Amino acid sequence: MPEHLPWPPAWTCTGCGRDWPCPTKQSQLLAEFGGPRAALAVYLGSCLVAAAQDLPALPPARARTRFLGWLPRTRQ
Repeated sequence: MPEHLPWPPAWTCTGCGRDWPCPTKQSQLLAEFGGPRAALAVYLGSCLVAAAQDLPALPPARARTRFLGWLPRTRQ
């Protein structure tokens, strides 16, 4: 089974070639990090910063949606 890792500087998935994090990796990350999403959000935020440097033409709002917008929101 292919690993779904980021492949900078294009930030595509090594497993399926889609934009990273692809849907498969999103599911894997949710399972891996489990519980509270704060640690996952910090990890993805660091990926967002690195990707922003590699992909300067990627609009900030689109980058935010791609890296963080798919995270489930907790109800307060």
